[in-house]
Amino acid sequence: MKKTILTLSAAAIALTGTAAIAAHHGKHNPDANGDGLITLAEVRAQSAEQFARMDANGDGVLNADDRAARRAEMFAKADTNGDGELSQDEMRAAREAREERRAERREARSERRAERMGDRFAKLDTDNSGGVSQAEMQAMAEARGERGGERRGMRGGKRGHGARHMMRVADTNGDKTVTRAEFDAAVAARFAKADADGDGSITEAERKAAREQMREERREKRAERRGQ
Repeated sequence: MKKTILTLSAAAIALTGTAAIAAHHGKHNPDANGDGLITLAEVRAQSAEQFARMDANGDGVLNADDRAARRAEMFAKADTNGDGELSQDEMRAAREAREERRAERREARSERRAERMGDRFAKLDTDNSGGVSQAEMQAMAEARGERGGERRGMRGGKRGHGARHMMRVADTNGDKTVTRAEFDAAVAARFAKADADGDGSITEAERKAAREQMREERREKRAERRGQ
């Protein structure tokens, strides 16, 4: 069995960890019963589905073999006549299908952005006048400054960065293959990190904090790349 790190595996762990917890819309919403709280059981249920999708060859681990299986699956899907080769028409059809999926994802992202902008505007328009005054803008700026100071004060030590860090955390025995047990342990650790008060469920406020933390980690990673 190949032991090469499968980057997509790390991305799956990141998705089912903080990212899935922080998200609260569409297919990434782990709040299955819609009560506004995310429990570890809900996160584990979603992560189990994600693991199954990523485990392309069904061998119970995530590694380079899954990447090869995924490539073979994609080729077979594009090879519509099953002759073992891709014709120009088949390649064109596969490309058009990819472009259509990308367009659908862009549209979904645009809708989510519009929804978030509407929510932000409603929060800014504290007197419900239908417009935002200079005083309301100033209040927002001051609130952001206070929250930024609190986050900086809470920051300590080095944080891990992105999918590579998640892969290192999940791959506890260092064999560059992530088992289901390692995957589940990484998900539980991420849940515990987001569950700030340790009550076994993650509230909207804790989700927002997790999103802010992810944004900060991305900013730090970009800064680190620029400094190299």
